[in-house]
Amino acid sequence: MAETDSPDFDLLWYLEKLNKKEFMSLKNHLKQECLEIGLPEIPGFDLRTAKPDLVNLLTTFYEAQHVWNMMLSIFQKIRRADLCEKIKARRKRNRETHKALIKNKILLQWEKCLFENVHNTFYEETIVEVLRKLDTVYDPRSTFYTKDVFLVGEKGAGKTMVMKVVLLQWTHGDIWKDVISYIVHLTSHEINQMSESSLVELISKEWPSGQAPVADILSDSQKLLFILEDMDNVDASLNVDESALCSDSRKHVPVSVLLSSLFKRKMAPGSLFLISLRPDGKAAVTASMKKNYCITLKFSDEKRKKYFALFFKDSQKAARALKLVQENDMFVNLCQVPVSCWITCVALNRQVEMGGEGKLSCQTLTDLYAHFLANTLTSGAGMTTSQRRRTLLERLCLLALEGLWHDTLHFTDGDLRSVGLTKADVSALKALRILLPSSNCTDHHTFVHLKIQEFCAAVGYMMLLSECQIPSANKKYPERRERYNDFSPITTSIFGLLNEKRRKILETSIGCNLLTGELKKYFLQKMKYVGDHPKTVEHHTPLFYCLFENQDEEFVKQIMDSFLEVTIYIQENKDLMVSLYCLEHCRLLQKLKLSVQCIFENKEPHMLTPSKMRSLVYWRDLCNLLHTKENLKELEICNSDFDDTSERVLCKALTHGSCHLQTLKLSYLSVGTRFEDVFRAIVYNPNLKFLSLNCVPHSLKMFSLLGEVLENPVCRIQHLRLLFCCLTKTGCISIGRVLMLSKTLKHLDLGVNLLENLGVSILTLPLMFPTCKLQELELSGCFFTSDVCQSIALVLTNNSNLRSLELGSNDIGDKGVEMLCDALKHPKCKLENIGLEECMLTSGCCASLASVLIRSKTLKKLNLLGNDLRDEGILQLLEALGHPDCVLEAVGLQINSVAAETWKSLLTVKKKNTRLTLLYQSWAAKKGREVSYNVGDIRAEHTGLWRVSVRPILWGSLTGSLHPQLGPHGQSLHPGRKSRGTMMNHIS
Repeated sequence: MAETDSPDFDLLWYLEKLNKKEFMSLKNHLKQECLEIGLPEIPGFDLRTAKPDLVNLLTTFYEAQHVWNMMLSIFQKIRRADLCEKIKARRKRNRETHKALIKNKILLQWEKCLFENVHNTFYEETIVEVLRKLDTVYDPRSTFYTKDVFLVGEKGAGKTMVMKVVLLQWTHGDIWKDVISYIVHLTSHEINQMSESSLVELISKEWPSGQAPVADILSDSQKLLFILEDMDNVDASLNVDESALCSDSRKHVPVSVLLSSLFKRKMAPGSLFLISLRPDGKAAVTASMKKNYCITLKFSDEKRKKYFALFFKDSQKAARALKLVQENDMFVNLCQVPVSCWITCVALNRQVEMGGEGKLSCQTLTDLYAHFLANTLTSGAGMTTSQRRRTLLERLCLLALEGLWHDTLHFTDGDLRSVGLTKADVSALKALRILLPSSNCTDHHTFVHLKIQEFCAAVGYMMLLSECQIPSANKKYPERRERYNDFSPITTSIFGLLNEKRRKILETSIGCNLLTGELKKYFLQKMKYVGDHPKTVEHHTPLFYCLFENQDEEFVKQIMDSFLEVTIYIQENKDLMVSLYCLEHCRLLQKLKLSVQCIFENKEPHMLTPSKMRSLVYWRDLCNLLHTKENLKELEICNSDFDDTSERVLCKALTHGSCHLQTLKLSYLSVGTRFEDVFRAIVYNPNLKFLSLNCVPHSLKMFSLLGEVLENPVCRIQHLRLLFCCLTKTGCISIGRVLMLSKTLKHLDLGVNLLENLGVSILTLPLMFPTCKLQELELSGCFFTSDVCQSIALVLTNNSNLRSLELGSNDIGDKGVEMLCDALKHPKCKLENIGLEECMLTSGCCASLASVLIRSKTLKKLNLLGNDLRDEGILQLLEALGHPDCVLEAVGLQINSVAAETWKSLLTVKKKNTRLTLLYQSWAAKKGREVSYNVGDIRAEHTGLWRVSVRPILWGSLTGSLHPQLGPHGQSLHPGRKSRGTMMNHIS
């Protein structure tokens, strides 16, 4: 910046206008001004400093805006109103110049809408609504006042149009008058071109020769607005450490530091932000801005209805098309913005024009996109021959496939020519609005919507296309949004096109031939593998989308017969819809795991919206599977949110007379979930044997109610798990009653609950009653000490039913183990398994444990992992393990830098006692890392030590592993480039 070259910014000129007395007065005020602004004192400054030297000191040591703010304040104090007015006039003049520059920039970028006037109508309405909100949101007097505003919407929602109109309105003085003085407008493309910059440079880029009046622009940063477009497409990370942030507007820093410093107001304190982005990028940006106001651009039901009416220009036709959309959540989800509504209307237009009351044939997105291509490619001028249509489709599909494979969404003329598209072809595709001029890159073209490019890529994958390489494939650094890594939409469309009916939409209208035979066999083979190895996928929802698009009954049944257990992740109505379709075809289903989030939230508790009604219908039908699927024996619901209605629907299904469910697991449910109906359902389901409530906070009232249910003579629960359920000593009273009165309960897991000594004591009393049928008790991580071990020992000698006891991760110590050992040697003790992992044990208790190993005739498993027993303790145990009277079958030991002699003894014992299974861990001193050796495995299915560390299921996306990588007959489409392997290589 060279604003000091301008006469208006010649500080020395201003100082020369001061007489000696005024200049001395100015210097006297400087120190106080620095303190008031919060700036450090000027080094080397004293009252004898001459005017040129003072100018040099000020401009070197302080940022320009601070210098001029101090000068304006001091000029007022020394009564030089003429100089103050000159600065104010300069600032006013620069504000007007800035507005003129912004106006010219926007007018140069202004583009005519490429669709019918119906789009302009909706964009105008959207702009009016947004302007009304934006005009007040930055005003400190407004109830909606905030400094950070986000404009969120999918591609084509009108975000760019809104930004341009907002800028023009501001330049005309129609909004933000006296609220915003300057606007810095940047697109993601502009930001991505910079590796580093300073705020001064950023502000100056729009000004001729970079001569921006930065001092005036930053003089009142509370009236400075940054407009950042497509922020989710910016490559720079916003996760910058606080210590790296910068406050100096003149300093060049990496773009990530610059943006973060602005967002955190280290630079331009008090400045305002208006940021546009797409919904999937919102979280990453808003995380750095705590208080913000969000404006979402998407179609309401009313706007969608109006759009269809304007497009079809006939109320009956519009109503017929709209009804199809409203009944299918896939279509509702698609029709959120004008451009995707236009695609939908074009796809339905021919069917609607044909009239009749028959149901429209579009049922899936594959139908919709196939009809869109068929209708556009057969309606354009020059599309009279099937050869012409087929050639154009092949070239278009090759462009789409190559573009996605090479991270290209915006194509140069060279890209178009490389796939064989002539100027006439491009003109035709632009006339049909399949290709459009790019709004991001000059002289580039893009598909009307990414969904259309993905569908064309799927079609191209099923054709025999010649190889080519588009020039854009050689670009080194594609922008974030162009980096295409999720090929699941392409795979989903391929599944859809395997359905002959859907495939014929294209084949008959365009004259092409899609190859399917080998693909069908391949998918059947892969799905069979997934069914046999369920852990190869984290959840099945992406696969279900593929099958929903296919809807070939026999093909879907063949695939679904591969699955005995299914995991589905539900966040939207469409997830419920596709999951329900597939589960209805899953004839052998035995285990169902669900995560249901967001769809039952009470955003409008007093209003049953159409979306909420559809949610409940889908949910009811899915819950009905619990009594219509005879093989379904286990249901697990994890990480889920329910309201009262959805919870009642579930419970009604659980109590149905034909429900064969035996296992019910509920984990990590929302805090507000009510369990009264769930608990009562347990009583009325005689088949239910296993109940697990993990990480589900309960009140004392809930434990009391659960206790009443389990005490009921008709309750058949045999296994009860209450892991990490906020159970305390008070709640143990209800559980204790269950232990005395239940005739069926055999296994109880209370791991990771704050029972403490008193709670465990309360539980031990009923265990000594003859009516107690419990066989397995787990108390891992329940915060008790050796003081309660005497009570536990009494249980061991008085309860002949108890076979397994897990006490791991408690501070029992050697003292507690000594008490337990006395009981374990008692002839009346029938215990077969005891877990003492991480119980603060030392070698001091090993002699007693060794004695137990020799004398006990029932103990088969002993877990001592996580205890530092040292060589002497381990040797004592090994000696006992080698004794002929020892009947132990499995032991877990922690080996920490043991002596060679101890290792030798361990291996000798294992060789001598072949029935013994050892699980032991050691730290390899030389490698400095943990190494685990497993000889057999003593881990029972519910052993406390390993379960305590279990976390919620990571509901990751399987879709990233579905890549179209082979041609129809197994040939590589692009040898020598990205390794395409197999279509679903990551699944296996």
